[in-house]
Amino acid sequence: MNIFEAINALAEYAIKSNLIEPEDKVYTINQLCMNLSIDAYEEEEVKGDYTLEEILAACLDYAVEKGLCEDSVVYRDLFDTRLMGVLTPRPSEVIKKFNEEYKKSPVDATNYYYDFAKKTDYVREYRIKNDVKWVTKTEYGDIDITINLSKPEKDPKAIAAALTMKQSAYPKCQLCRENEGYAGRVNHPARENHRIIPIKLDGVDFFLQYSPYVYYNEHCIVFNAEHIPMKIDKAAIVKLLSFLEIFPHYFIGSNAGLPIVGGSILTHEHFQGGNYEFAMAKAPIEIPFKFDGFDDVEGGIVKWPMSVLRLTCADKDRLADLAGIVFNAWEKYTDEEAFVLAETDGEPHNAITPITRMRNGKFEIDLVLRNNITTPEYPMGYYHPHPEHHHIKKENIGLIEVMGLAVLPSRLKKEMADLAKAMVNGEDISANEELAKHSEWADMIKAKYDVNADNIDEIIKDEIGIVFTEILEQCGVFERTEKGKAQFVKFLESVK
Repeated sequence: MNIFEAINALAEYAIKSNLIEPEDKVYTINQLCMNLSIDAYEEEEVKGDYTLEEILAACLDYAVEKGLCEDSVVYRDLFDTRLMGVLTPRPSEVIKKFNEEYKKSPVDATNYYYDFAKKTDYVREYRIKNDVKWVTKTEYGDIDITINLSKPEKDPKAIAAALTMKQSAYPKCQLCRENEGYAGRVNHPARENHRIIPIKLDGVDFFLQYSPYVYYNEHCIVFNAEHIPMKIDKAAIVKLLSFLEIFPHYFIGSNAGLPIVGGSILTHEHFQGGNYEFAMAKAPIEIPFKFDGFDDVEGGIVKWPMSVLRLTCADKDRLADLAGIVFNAWEKYTDEEAFVLAETDGEPHNAITPITRMRNGKFEIDLVLRNNITTPEYPMGYYHPHPEHHHIKKENIGLIEVMGLAVLPSRLKKEMADLAKAMVNGEDISANEELAKHSEWADMIKAKYDVNADNIDEIIKDEIGIVFTEILEQCGVFERTEKGKAQFVKFLESVK
């Protein structure tokens, strides 16, 4: 399609998607023309049933041809977001519509908002469809494995340009409310099509948004209106439980507040939630436990590769009280035999990853015990993926993966395809520069299975799932042995 058909198609798409009214069409076309440096529009009939991706691709190709945009993924993303910003309603309109839908039900409100995020291309569905996903059955339940391709990797042009750019402190981070409508730059994503919903958690101003790099259904981010650091304590737990009162169909949790075991943005208080049930939520209580003075709270150790205490109560204040007591106890807890040290040289190590949900009308919280201590043998973290698994994943294990969804690096898609061919063909994997890091693992697989072209892909997927499960076990502060379970109970007994 030529550029005039593409512009008309984009305006028609906006009308069909209820982003603009029919009366807005001429105005919208003129705004699109302005952004494409076109001063004389020629109406062209839309001849095909084009997808949004196809329409935007035609606009981007034109922009590249005319020198308006560099032909690289980062610059193209900046440019097509500017175009989508023309179609995206103002924040006040979105908030008004959200509140109208919320009067019907919280589900209606989030259904509207998530659909809106997809229609405005803030959530790029066409990229999410390229993600590689499968399930590995384990003794802990079905673990979700993903190779996430939604977040584009930076290209050399953008990296080089970012190095020469003057550093900007606006917005302060990618979570800040000032991102709403922001044009972006090569080292900060464009957000002209980004809209956020104000909410209050325990009287504190927060905003709700969806993640543009959706890792699971309706993956949302809830962030403080102020740019203040993460701090996981009883107050944070009260905020999480308050969120459930507003959106009882969502879970919500937080990364721990320390490096290595925490999230990527510790400088801005935020939580993550969504409409998805993870394997950890389905895992049963393995060892029931009652706390003195809290007979109304059901509790116990969860059958999970990491160290998880689950607490359930109909009264959110009582639940928050006990969770706060557990957190304070864990922060100061040391058990040298279990290699749990609260601090070394004044540096704190104990933290908690909390996850909350509603279940059968009661509030439920999973407290995942974390520790970020390093050793000479494990400089990246003792309770962290160990070196023998770094060929699959060496990044931090954050909230999402704690719950049983592996987010693996995009490089694995190609590496696993190449590895499968090499194994079937009997090649020397150790001699392949790109695949050599997988050679010991591949040798183990060949010794374990009779691999062939028909079964190799499924075998590799299963073995990746096994590796991820072992990584989660390595991140658990108490081992999954009888001795380790006894050490976990010993900690619970110390909570007063």
